[in-house]
Order: sequence, then structure tokens, then C-alpha cells
Amino acid sequence: MIELTIDKKKVQVEEGTTILKAARKAGVEIPTLCHFELCDMGIENKPGGCRICVVEVEGRKNLAPSCITEAQEGMVINTHNIRVLNARTTVLKLIISDHPFDCLVCAKSGQCELQSLATQFNIRSLPYEGEQSRYRKDTSPSIIRDIDKCIMCRRCEMMCNDIQTVGALSAVNRGFMSAVAPAFEMNLEDSPCTYCGQCLSVCPTGALTEVDHTNDIIRALSDSSKTVIVQTAPAVRAALGEEFGLKPGTLVTGKMVSALKELGFDYVFDTDFSADLTIMEEGTELLQRLKAFMSGDTNVRLPILTSCCPGWVNFFEHNFPDLLDVPSTAKSPQQMFGAIAKTYFADKIGVSRKDLIVVSIMPCIAKKYECQRDEFKVDGNQDVDYSISTRELAAFIKEANIDFLNLPDSDFDDPLGESTGAGVIFGNTGGVIEAACRTAYELYTGKKLEKVEFDNLRGMEGIRSAKVDFGGLELNIGIAHGLGNARKLLNEVRAGTSKYHAIEIMACPGGCIGGGGQPYHHGKSEILNRRAAAIYSEDKRKIIRKSHENPSIIKLYNEFLGEPGSHKAHSLLHTEYFPKSNEVTLHLNGEI
Repeated sequence: MIELTIDKKKVQVEEGTTILKAARKAGVEIPTLCHFELCDMGIENKPGGCRICVVEVEGRKNLAPSCITEAQEGMVINTHNIRVLNARTTVLKLIISDHPFDCLVCAKSGQCELQSLATQFNIRSLPYEGEQSRYRKDTSPSIIRDIDKCIMCRRCEMMCNDIQTVGALSAVNRGFMSAVAPAFEMNLEDSPCTYCGQCLSVCPTGALTEVDHTNDIIRALSDSSKTVIVQTAPAVRAALGEEFGLKPGTLVTGKMVSALKELGFDYVFDTDFSADLTIMEEGTELLQRLKAFMSGDTNVRLPILTSCCPGWVNFFEHNFPDLLDVPSTAKSPQQMFGAIAKTYFADKIGVSRKDLIVVSIMPCIAKKYECQRDEFKVDGNQDVDYSISTRELAAFIKEANIDFLNLPDSDFDDPLGESTGAGVIFGNTGGVIEAACRTAYELYTGKKLEKVEFDNLRGMEGIRSAKVDFGGLELNIGIAHGLGNARKLLNEVRAGTSKYHAIEIMACPGGCIGGGGQPYHHGKSEILNRRAAAIYSEDKRKIIRKSHENPSIIKLYNEFLGEPGSHKAHSLLHTEYFPKSNEVTLHLNGEI
């Protein structure tokens, strides 16, 4: 331990601690832009480039960037004297001078860290006039890159390369024209980007935002010839309340349903229903592969990989094209819902496919891309027409002047609104495989599962291992959240050294609760933990907690699908995967 003085306060910290962290321990807040910590996981972005966090170290001629300068024994530090204030203000004015002034119409307005600092530093005029950098705007199916608003904090680069190991973003060019962009300044759509959206979640400005389909939905709702239905993902209900001032982890399921009905949707359904449906198909596929493996079939592909997360699907299509026969062929819950809605449900209400508009509310930016994939269309008509994020839904509710906090609680509509606790926990890392185990155990053993919680599958470690006893069959399960962790497990699968029978992978930290479309959690694990706890509490409150006991699912198979894995079920609820290797991906994998 070392001792130093910060603004006349004595503080002891471990050797190697930065001045920024030492100051925070002393209760002194130093403003930053480029610095970012991910969910208290010991992962930091420390480029030291913005210089907003400079402090004065007595005896040192120049000011020190506190985010990268290590504290030393006996240091005396001033964080807010006139010299420091003048330097920070000058730097901030220089950054703003090369920034667009369209705050009123910026997607990040009100949540922009640069805007907040300008307010904090009382900046009302700029002494610096001159040329501003200008870049083309890049719009992909999920993400908009407006690089005129990039401040070169490099947070997105850290997230994309160090955490997710996707490698779609890096610094390009030099000097005035430097920016963060895909290699060769290609379009994001042509890069290895997976659309996980984690770059959006850490970007301090409006340089990276989601493609917003809210206006398309408003047009559909105003068209009397269309029937517009909506599905809501499990993680949304555990985070939406944060946009209205509620504490993280506050469940707002009933108010969310009421708000969607107030907005004019004809039916409000639950993606948890199709999560239960996913378990029926994916669980059946897992048991089929296990039985074939146990019978000595050398052609069976294990471990089976979950396929609910489109960011993860995009990742393995880009990076592991030789393993495309390993994941489950089951579609994601979003896409299963769309397929059932535009066949089974459309027939029930007597509406043609083209006149039924399916909207999804998702915690995920990659869902926007997923619903536009060609394999999820029938004669050009998408199974899911529009996907909007939790943040977009909150903005839509506010735009409609709905008093969200005082709404009564409402129930989902039938028949695609009934779900079980197993469907709810899809929102957490480990939840998909736990839901699958609840059903697979009973189908395999023929015995009732008395304790439905598989506590050994839960947690927030990036990579987890667990053993589940299926009555004589010990199932080895791997779980990873975050694509960097997924890569480690997939490299073992590729090398033939994987010990697992099944692996669950989610692209985002914490799973869907930490999705790129959720309210910004600013890297705080406390927020993710509270959201996760809310998901598990809703599971506990459910009367039915196993997917195969959902009465609406049973009725769906009896009336329409036949049985899990049937020809009809396979044609509607399963998919295939496609290699997307390109020169950039091959280079990242060391193949060229």
C-alpha cells in the first residue's frame, strides 16, 4: 500500500493504482471521456487520449492524465485548481469545436457524455473556429455510424477488439482525419461486425446509434388495413423501468403491456411463449444428439450450441465457418414467434400474411439484422417486420405522452402470450441451457423434476462449467457470455478438445439483460445483477416453470405442428447457417 494526498485528503491505495481510481476511493470525482470500466470485471479502456481527466501533481511540470498515471508514495495532487480547470475547459472546447452542433436531433441527446460535460463546464461559446472534419454516414441493418460525432475515445475499439474479439473497428488515418472505423473504411455491413451492439453501449456520443424503426411502426399502426401485433423479450421487462426513473431490476411487465396497448397494438404477446417453443425444439434436438452419441454414432456433432442469440450466430458464421453444423438448427425465439404468428395465428384471426405486421421489442441490436435475413422471409415478406430496442420503446412511450409509472398492470393476450418461468430466464446468461435442462431431464428420465432451479448454471463469470445429472447420464455443460469468451470455447471445439455435451453462448455481458439495446448500464455490474435477480424472481412467481407444461405450447403442437421435430415444425422453426468469411476475418484468424 502507498499513501498520497488528493485535494488535501489522505488516501491509501495499492501500488499500481491509477490516480483516477485513487481519487474515486477518496470520494473525489474526476471527469473523463475516454476512460471506461466494464462491469467491474477488471477490464478498462485507458488510452489517455482525451485529456479531460488531467490533474496537477505537485513537483511535476506538466499536468498528468489521471486515468493512466500511477499513484506514487507521497504524491500531492490537486484535481480542481484554476490551472487544471483551465486546461480541461480548453481541451473540451477544442473537442467540441470539431463536433456537429445538431444536439436537438441527435439520437444520443440527453444521454451524451460530451453534452453533459459541456453543461458541467458551463461552455456557452467557442473561441476556436475553423474547418471541421467530415465523414460519410454509414448505415447498416442495425447500426448507424456518424463519425462526425466520433471523439476518438477508442471505447468502441476496446469493446470490439479486447472484449468481443470481433475486430470490426480500429483507428484509421492520421492527424485531423483520424477516426475509428472498419478496416479500409469499408461499410460496417461488409466488415466482420456481428451487430452485438456493445460498441453502442459504451460510445459516449452519438457516433454509434441503432437504426430506429419507430416511425415505420407508427405508419403501420395508422394503417387500418393492417393488424399490428407485438412481442416483448424477457429481458425488456427487467430494464424498461430504468428509462422512467425506476431502480434497476424493477419489473414492469404489466405496465409495459398496458403501454403497448395504449400505443395501439392490436395484440400484445410475449416472446417468452416462443422461448418455451424454442426449448421444445432445441431440447428435442439435444436429446436426439445425445442418444445417437450414446449409441456409438460417430457422425453426431457434439457439443450442441444454443442458437438464440443473433450476435453470436453472426460471430460463428464469420469466424468458425467450419463449425456451422455444430449449433442447434432451432431459430431464435424472435423468429419462431414471427413464423407462428404469420401462419397459425394469422389463420386463427383470418388475416392474410401480408396484412399482419409483427413487431418485436428486444434488448438486442442484432435482432434488427436477424429479422431482415433472407431465410426468414416468405416471398419477400419478413416473419418479423420490425424490431426495436428497449431504449426505442421507452422513447416511443414518452413521445406518445403516456404516463408510464401510473399505468395499471395488464396481462398479455392469448394464445401467444402464455409462458412459463423457463421462458422468462432466457434473458440471463445460463438461462437458455437451464430452461432446456428442466424439460430435457423430464423427457429423458420420465421422472418429475422436483427442484427446477439449476443453481450451478447461474452466475456472472465469463466462462462457467457445470455438470447436470440426468439420472445416470452426466451432462457436461459450458456457458459463455461475451464473444471473447465464446471464442475460447469454440477454439476448443475446433481443436477437438472440448469436454462439453452442450454449450450456451450469449454475445453480451450478462446475456440479454446487458444487450446493446438496453438502457445504458455504464459498465456497472450492480445494474446487471439487479436485472438478473428480477428475471429469476419472475420465474419463481410463475405457476408453470417448465416449457413442456405450457398449455398454449401443448395446444400449438396438437392443433398445428404435430410434435417437436416434426416435418412441419422443422420447416417453420428451424434454419441453417452460412459462412461469411472475408479477407478481414481471415486475417484476424491468422489464416492469411
